[in-house]
Amino acid sequence: MRVSVVVITRNAGIFMRDCLDSLVYQSTKPYEVLVVDANSTDMTQEITKEYCAKVPFVKLLVHPGTRGEGRNFGVEKATGEIVAFIDADAIAHALWVEELAKAMENADVVAGREVRLGYHGFTSLKRVGMLFNGVDITYPSVNLAYRKTGFQAIEGFDPWFKEAEEVDLNYRAVEAGYRLVYHPTAIVYHNARSSFSGFFKQSFWYGFGRKELTLRHGNLWTSYSPLEMVKVSKEENIWKLLRLLFSFFGYLFCKVMGKKETAKERLRKSKASER
Repeated sequence: MRVSVVVITRNAGIFMRDCLDSLVYQSTKPYEVLVVDANSTDMTQEITKEYCAKVPFVKLLVHPGTRGEGRNFGVEKATGEIVAFIDADAIAHALWVEELAKAMENADVVAGREVRLGYHGFTSLKRVGMLFNGVDITYPSVNLAYRKTGFQAIEGFDPWFKEAEEVDLNYRAVEAGYRLVYHPTAIVYHNARSSFSGFFKQSFWYGFGRKELTLRHGNLWTSYSPLEMVKVSKEENIWKLLRLLFSFFGYLFCKVMGKKETAKERLRKSKASER
């Protein structure tokens, strides 16, 4: 099966060469690499154009918008039967495409292994999993592959989401009866946040996204293990508690914003009915 790789980026020029090199020199070449750039103001587009001139299957697409909108646009332009997602600040293992295609023979959705690079305090933190119908749906889109037909059937990423759009996508895939499998030998190396402020900001939006999921799909807290959320291992140390704290702030912020949006929507509907 032909694999189209969709790379979303914005102002990621410092990472582009490493990311594109890792995709160009795969053991099994991707059918195409579609770089979807959200109007970068750095060297991202210039660097990508260099690769486009040398490698026929690398293409640059410019499409402003959210991460989900960028990926949807990439899938729309993709011509492969499989669409694999990776971010510009990540590096694919040389066997990544080969392993994804292999796993896809018996699956509809394949999530690979994410190896985070950077400060150990950040990289040692584990994902807070969420089970839906017995399947973990929190695998990130930095290493995720879908059959294009299945992706389009569930209408791709929901542009309403500011965060957690991949969890929502996986949720709807499992809900539709698609088989989602984890394939640990499809490896992507992902750069973690490089500063404390970046880590705190990421944690805040992490919590924001989890609240978005409850606004969209109802109460999902039963899918979490409270003990796992607060249990701190030697590897995770204090950073897990700090992530939880800032995630809580993000969760509350989204809850307040959600109530305001609901109130505005009710007011709009009320005015429309009066007309």
